[in-house]
Amino acid sequence: MKKCILGAKIVLPHAVIDDKALLFDEKIIGIVDPTEIPAEAEIIRADGLYAAPGLVDVHIHGYLGEDASDGTADGIRKMAEGIMKNGVTTFLPTTMTVSMEEIERALDAARSLKEESKHWCGAYLAGVHTEGPFISESHKGAQAAEHIKAPDADWVLENKDIIKLCTVAPEEAGGMDAIRKITENSDVRVSVGHTDATFEEALEAFSCGATHVTHLFNAQTKLHHRKPGVVGAGLSAPVYTELIADTFHVHPGLYSMIAKVKGDKLVLITDCTRAGGMPDGEYSLGGQKTTVHGIECRLEDGTIAGSVLKLNEAVRNFMNNTDLPLYEIVAAASLNPACAIGLGETKGSIENGKDADIILADANFEIKKTIIGGDVRYEV
Repeated sequence: MKKCILGAKIVLPHAVIDDKALLFDEKIIGIVDPTEIPAEAEIIRADGLYAAPGLVDVHIHGYLGEDASDGTADGIRKMAEGIMKNGVTTFLPTTMTVSMEEIERALDAARSLKEESKHWCGAYLAGVHTEGPFISESHKGAQAAEHIKAPDADWVLENKDIIKLCTVAPEEAGGMDAIRKITENSDVRVSVGHTDATFEEALEAFSCGATHVTHLFNAQTKLHHRKPGVVGAGLSAPVYTELIADTFHVHPGLYSMIAKVKGDKLVLITDCTRAGGMPDGEYSLGGQKTTVHGIECRLEDGTIAGSVLKLNEAVRNFMNNTDLPLYEIVAAASLNPACAIGLGETKGSIENGKDADIILADANFEIKKTIIGGDVRYEV
């Protein structure tokens, strides 16, 4: 059945428009004049709201007490339903550096749910992001050193049906060859992260096929004027670059500069843990105790350990701390991440023929309604 959103400010890839109507069924049909709305269309009034593309989170470990690395179907379902209320319509549950047995259970759980997720009351599960175990011990961050392994392209390729994105420290033994083998033999995207790579090694990783940097500035070699590190490589190369825009992981004074440098390669993520959507207190991440206070999540030794960020909050933080147009900010949380994992032809923007994944949000980017595949799955 055709539906029509009327009265909204429609967020397109390169503009925000008023005085038009958004027509869709399971796909986006088009932007029409209100006088051209078909008589049989169901009208959804959205006066004063933004109609924007559904958000895409390619790096999220958990939410509402659940963690992707737990490897339970019910836990992933709960995550999917919870983040849908934050405007996320597509996501990659993200595993940690835990044992290979735990990672494989998590992959199996996600694999068993992928088809179901096209129709359930929650965000679509597009695949998994494996953040580890192929990382550097010196930049492990909140990940468990005992489970770190050398990059293993064959293992990734054995699971290429469900892995969409794989974080790798390219300087580790066999890292460059693994990146080349993975990217030449699958659609899996490789991200440089949790790494001690130099600027030159990061650029070599990109030449081998890596197209992505995991949470810029965090758990990687820093930017120095004589040693630009992975941060410098991520900023200067035409690769997708994640940013945790919670105002804690990266100072908001840098948001405008990063966005202007990266353009359509900026990808807002949450890196959210099981503590997301929960009260302050003690939780676990990758088998390690974490303490949450406000927007800060830390291990017992003080190491930053993920976040409790919601993706619509990341959009709001950019709205409040930059002068960027809203359509660019929204694209960083929708179209850019969709393109980063190869889904840009069907998701991430309001364009004719794309999946009707649409959110209605107020001026503060609080979510009022989430539509997935043309069906209203959540509304306030």
